[in-house]
Amino acid sequence: MTQLPRQTDPPLPPWQTLPTMYDLPSENPEEPGLPDEFHFLQPLLLYLTFSPTNWYPERVFSACDLNLYYDPTHPNWYKRPDWFGVVGVPRLYQERDMRLSYVCWQERVNPFIVVELLSPGTEDEDLGQTESELGHPPTKWRVYEEILRIPYYVIFSRYTNEWQAFHLVGGHYESVDLTQGCLPIPELGLGLGVWRGNFRGFNRLWLRWMTLEGTWISLPTEETEAARQETEIARQETEIARQEAEAAKRRVQELAARLRELGIDPDDLGNRE
Repeated sequence: MTQLPRQTDPPLPPWQTLPTMYDLPSENPEEPGLPDEFHFLQPLLLYLTFSPTNWYPERVFSACDLNLYYDPTHPNWYKRPDWFGVVGVPRLYQERDMRLSYVCWQERVNPFIVVELLSPGTEDEDLGQTESELGHPPTKWRVYEEILRIPYYVIFSRYTNEWQAFHLVGGHYESVDLTQGCLPIPELGLGLGVWRGNFRGFNRLWLRWMTLEGTWISLPTEETEAARQETEIARQETEIARQEAEAAKRRVQELAARLRELGIDPDDLGNRE
């Protein structure tokens, strides 16, 4: 009797078999804390002004200092970008929960842009000048360029106020000319530039999102202040109009009084043909 070949089920996709963000650690107690206050404020400014015009807000996600799991063959390996932005995913994980981390094989959409802030301990790796040891996780540069193929990678130094931008072209990062002071990203309808201003009490140079036309994306506090100023201007205009109306009324009353002094009834003037 001939035995028919046994049919096997096709392998399940990784998002159905591998750990989810609920299974993977979101913190590593062995890692040192953030090196300075700038590493908190600069990503926060990017987070608050990241508003891609080509995407609905509910399909945009960005995060500061969040574990980024990238390799389904090594599910415990991760990088922790200072800031990264993603488009084309729900704002909430599976549209119901805040993210503990970003697990690429679960999300199925890789980040579109990553920003790293240089510090003495990570500068060489951020700039792609180090190689990982055999059997160890790859460097940030290799993960962003070769594994996740993130279209834009930006590096900024608070010590020199210099920044570099790289665009993925043909599978490799190429440096972007920033002589105009802006990194235009048409896919997002945004540009990234260096802004000098006061943010949370610190006046210095910051990376900040802008429109492609060069207008800085407003912070919520700036929008509130602008709305307050508009309200105040409208109130002042209303008050000026009220004062002008009262002045006009007084002039009419004074003119009527003078006419009466001359023996002319102002009410009769309106009845004359």
